[in-house]
Amino acid sequence: MIGNAVWFEIPASNFDGAITFYEAVFQVTLNRQTMGGGELAVFPGSDTSVNGAVVSEAGYVPALNGAVVYLNTGDEMTPYLDRVTANGGSIIVPKTASPPGMGHFAHFGDTEGNRVGLFSQN
Repeated sequence: MIGNAVWFEIPASNFDGAITFYEAVFQVTLNRQTMGGGELAVFPGSDTSVNGAVVSEAGYVPALNGAVVYLNTGDEMTPYLDRVTANGGSIIVPKTASPPGMGHFAHFGDTEGNRVGLFSQN
């Protein structure tokens, strides 16, 4: 559904320690991957579940406000990004392809100063 959360990221300074913690707490095995200049450890999930990862990458700093929520935009996010800027927000990360089969993402800054993510299949 449009506007539903579809992905989350949990910043980690100690990537291995964070993976160990989340695997122990949730009794799952995270899938280690690399993307761009960073590392991520993806939680298991399905096509219909909200999913996410522990992330170690420049610019991701653990903090009380460190998690990024991604909102689903359906098939195409461009109209949403256009409305972000038209209404006083800013584009932090433009529409970017994820690894094959994982759709596209973008980050925007809202008028309150929050970082929010968007997700689309195309």
